[in-house]
Amino acid sequence: MSVENNAKSDTRPVYKATTFQHTSKSNNKKRAWKSLKQIISAERTLPWPEDYVHYSSINAPPSFKPAEKFSDLSGLAAPYTDPQTRLRFANKEEYATLIGLPMDITAGYLALRGASSIVG
Repeated sequence: MSVENNAKSDTRPVYKATTFQHTSKSNNKKRAWKSLKQIISAERTLPWPEDYVHYSSINAPPSFKPAEKFSDLSGLAAPYTDPQTRLRFANKEEYATLIGLPMDITAGYLALRGASSIVG
């Protein structure tokens, strides 16, 4: 019985082909990474079709997904908007904080978001 166990332990599964050879000729050189500026300039020289979207195209198609809304106070996903101040909030604790804010702080949060100021 011990002979059978030795025979099973000697036959390991082979995961690598014995005839495998690397095809790259890097000669142990480190790979030089291109910056975004180099990638964009290389893309501009290639012949792209008119409707192809790439890094340097500014006419990208609009997204079909609606823009996500985040809380002005915490940055969490905000399903609610205060009708008076137009600030977005995520939960009732944030709303309690939002009610106590002075108008200049509220206007500052709206300016950070890029929303128009409130009509108070």
